[in-house]
Amino acid sequence: MKIAVLISGRGSNLQALIDDVSKPGGPGEIVLVLSNVADAHGLKRAEAAGIPTTIINHQDFQDRVTFDAAMTEAIEASGAELVCLAGFMRLLSTPFIDHWRDRLINIHPSLLPAYKGLNVPQRVLDAGEKEAGCTVHFVRAEMDTGPIIIQARVPVLADDDADMLAARVLEQEHVIYPKAVRLIAEGRVTVEGEQTLIDARPADVPDNKA
Repeated sequence: MKIAVLISGRGSNLQALIDDVSKPGGPGEIVLVLSNVADAHGLKRAEAAGIPTTIINHQDFQDRVTFDAAMTEAIEASGAELVCLAGFMRLLSTPFIDHWRDRLINIHPSLLPAYKGLNVPQRVLDAGEKEAGCTVHFVRAEMDTGPIIIQARVPVLADDDADMLAARVLEQEHVIYPKAVRLIAEGRVTVEGEQTLIDARPADVPDNKA
């Protein structure tokens, strides 16, 4: 499977994907890393791995739709079949999301549908939660929604601060994002309505939790 990865920053989840596809029997090839930020560290990760990169600055466009259309053009030119959001810090337009429907996935640092949006670790701590986690899901027009592919859970420890909790969650992001890409590349994931099935079973069964 040919994969495009969209980034805005350090690219740690990108690196997890690069490491996984480079293994023997990897799930596919990352054919493009696209960033809206010219100095995003993730671009250096891609270049070190010999992956083509493209910078499309959102500030060069009058609105989200035209920016997203430029991204679609670049992604399609790469031949990518799956688009992975990995710390891409721009809201996507409905036409872009609809165009890539069920071919566009995201990772979010919470157990969706809880804690959509930003500053998740601190919000989890403020709420007194006993566990946190992360979710890989297909993208829909409403932020941080869409059929869930896989989740991982981590405990919230008594002495946690937001940074400590975020680091523990990020470790699991690096596990489940490559796993989700492999499931899709192997043809084991289907979407029926707004539910994800893995090997024809609902994706929320315990066997599919990391």
